[in-house]
Amino acid sequence: MELFLAVLFFAFSTTITPGPNNVMIMSSGVNYGVRASMPHFLGICIGFPIMVLLVGLGFGVVFERYPNLHQLIKVIGVAYLIWLAWHIASAAPKAIQAGHKKAFTFWQAVLFQWVNGKAWMMASGAVAAYTTVTGNQLMEVLLISLAFLLMAFPCVGAWLLFGKLLKRLLTKPLLQRSFNIAMGLVLVASIIPVLLDLWHYYFAPAL
Repeated sequence: MELFLAVLFFAFSTTITPGPNNVMIMSSGVNYGVRASMPHFLGICIGFPIMVLLVGLGFGVVFERYPNLHQLIKVIGVAYLIWLAWHIASAAPKAIQAGHKKAFTFWQAVLFQWVNGKAWMMASGAVAAYTTVTGNQLMEVLLISLAFLLMAFPCVGAWLLFGKLLKRLLTKPLLQRSFNIAMGLVLVASIIPVLLDLWHYYFAPAL
């Protein structure tokens, strides 16, 4: 029980803080509304705990054995996030009224976790910190995944609801456009740690 409580606190602190998932779901709430964003919301809340479970059960060993594959996924993820940031920043103000068909689907949100640098750091960090050599690793991984599942709904939901509240304030096209540009910049800022990691991996050894 002590372990589970510790993981719950870890899951809350990492899930509630800004990151690609939260920035995108808030932006989706503003531009497409809560109802149209529900598949995106559920894809995050269910997709990330599944990722934690698979990483904890040994999926991460593949990337330890083939580090270049992991780095390639990071590169693809960064490129995709930059494209998403541009898509958000350049969204026309009218998207708030007529753009609901462009919201993320459930499966897009689930698959997005695997190219999300923060998701990788959270999943690998939780598994490394809260599993023990002598304990029942399967049970520990299941508890870690459950903790993230329980925390995802209120934490990610808070960002979605915040987006809904902002939608009521962003009634002028100029404000809507400014919000979209700001969210695009925040999304780019959220991948800076991943960019630094890629820089150290590919270029630092050569310096």
